[in-house]
Amino acid sequence: CSQEINSTIFKNGTFTSPNYPEPYPPNIYCVYKFIGKAKERLQISFTDFDLYLPPNPDEPPKDCEAVDAVMIFITIRGRRERLNNFCGNKLPAQLMSNGPTMELEFRSYHFTSQVKGFRSIYRFVTDFGISGTRAEGSSECRFIFRSEDRGNGTFNSPNYPGFYPRDTECHYTFIGKDKERVHITFAYFDVDGIPPCLSETASDYVEFSNYKTVDRKLARHCGIQKPKLIESDADFFRVVFSSNDKFDATGFEAFYQFRKQVEYPF
Repeated sequence: CSQEINSTIFKNGTFTSPNYPEPYPPNIYCVYKFIGKAKERLQISFTDFDLYLPPNPDEPPKDCEAVDAVMIFITIRGRRERLNNFCGNKLPAQLMSNGPTMELEFRSYHFTSQVKGFRSIYRFVTDFGISGTRAEGSSECRFIFRSEDRGNGTFNSPNYPGFYPRDTECHYTFIGKDKERVHITFAYFDVDGIPPCLSETASDYVEFSNYKTVDRKLARHCGIQKPKLIESDADFFRVVFSSNDKFDATGFEAFYQFRKQVEYPF
């Protein structure tokens, strides 16, 4: 029941548990291996998820151990690491790999006629699940928002509203017209970390800057408290999102607007 899916053959498609939507057999072990090109990321969205859980267990299975489950594995700096385990019938959040490869393992112990298994859609993408203009010539997560193209809009963490990928850095650059300022308002914010969001606490973070380098005036943001309204000092502004290889969250969504600076006569 194992499969290898290569992006040179299929850029998108579906994969399912054996026999889906009929019950899957007991005591099986399936590996779904996805291999993309160097600049691609894999995005996975489950459309149906229904795995058997023993009735009324004394306590929910920790990390889905010893029950029917789907396990997600990624490679971080040469290490194969387990990203998530999913069991039961709660639909998992959308996932994105941190690089061109990802593996899913499906194991079953039980047979019951009451469950369907799972169905999922996969896509190999290069846009990180972010709508915006890619920085010219860059395959990295770098996006540019110019006032001359659009006066307002939204931007988000990679793979939003699903889990953002680990070990990923994204740059969002805002370029206004002369005497314009950019205003940024966060509609949603969930970035794993402990303020002040330093590497010592293994925190992911969002950072703001009025320059092309670090802006010491502006603090990093992490956690679940939305930053207050952000306003740039001039017509250039930069936002950086950075995730490490430790934990996951669902990231952020923000609204931006370029506004003409009001000048008051003395």
